[in-house]
Amino acid sequence: MSEVYISEQNYSNSNFAESPLQTGEYENCTFKNCNFEYADFSGFKFSDCEFTDCNLSMAKLNSTAFRDVIFRDSKMLGLAFDSCNDFGLSFKFENCLLSNSIFYKLSLRKNVFKDCVLHETDFSETDLRNAAFLNCDLSGATFDRTNLEQTDFRTAFNFAFNPDNNKMKGARFSPSNLSGLLLHHKIIIDKNA
Repeated sequence: MSEVYISEQNYSNSNFAESPLQTGEYENCTFKNCNFEYADFSGFKFSDCEFTDCNLSMAKLNSTAFRDVIFRDSKMLGLAFDSCNDFGLSFKFENCLLSNSIFYKLSLRKNVFKDCVLHETDFSETDLRNAAFLNCDLSGATFDRTNLEQTDFRTAFNFAFNPDNNKMKGARFSPSNLSGLLLHHKIIIDKNA
């Protein structure tokens, strides 16, 4: 199967779960209200693309390249981003459902997650220096041997991880969410006091 190069194409209201997108390189393309559930993006390249109101849940990302890609208002459950092509990997997430996804060992420096649900998401050994979790729900998310230097958690909530197992220099928190760093010590924080 030959690969295609497609630039500045707009896709909307398409069900790519039934009729798959052609394997290739997509540059400056937009995808709006498209269904990619269980799609196979193996070997695809997306550069300067936007996905809005899309369902990418359980898509295969083997050697998929995402370079300057924005995901907005999208359902992205169970994605193994750790299997992506990590050369030039850069994306931004706004109001996305990213639960049960894996970012294991990726370099996500300066990455922005805004208004996202990241339940049970794995950030183990990820480089998140200068990243930001803006108003994100991190319930059950795993941070283990993760580089969180200068990471912004000030508006994040429901996280709980051991600061001793992560690099934390300059990480930013608010007084209201510090309890997530103390749970492993079994300290009781009385919010009524």
